Amino acid sequence: MTEQGSRVRNKCSYRLMLFFEFNFALMAALYILYSPSLNKFYTGSCIDVSDRIDQHLSEYFPGAFTGKAKDWVIYFDLNGLVYQQARKIEAHVKRMKSKKFIENLKAYPELSLKLIALYQ
Repeated sequence: MTEQGSRVRNKCSYRLMLFFEFNFALMAALYILYSPSLNKFYTGSCIDVSDRIDQHLSEYFPGAFTGKAKDWVIYFDLNGLVYQQARKIEAHVKRMKSKKFIENLKAYPELSLKLIALYQ
């Protein structure tokens, strides 16, 4: 095999490895924050919830919605998801635009299981 052919194969292998790590190996979480002062929820997903919460509380993202309050607490979280699955469930929750839906997620664990199965 030529040196150029070997580099192309290695580049493809590297991309394939990154694809699998990003989509299958990294465990992610859906999280929902609640601010008592705003009486609002914030829904997000990420790989590391504790780091992400610290970013929200420290105004790491200037002008972001979570910068409007300093009293955000974790209302609900769903761990052990594949990253893309967490993103799809996040989008689903946001599309619902419903405080009641979020409250039901916490009150009825079977609702979470249905979302996990839907976006398997």
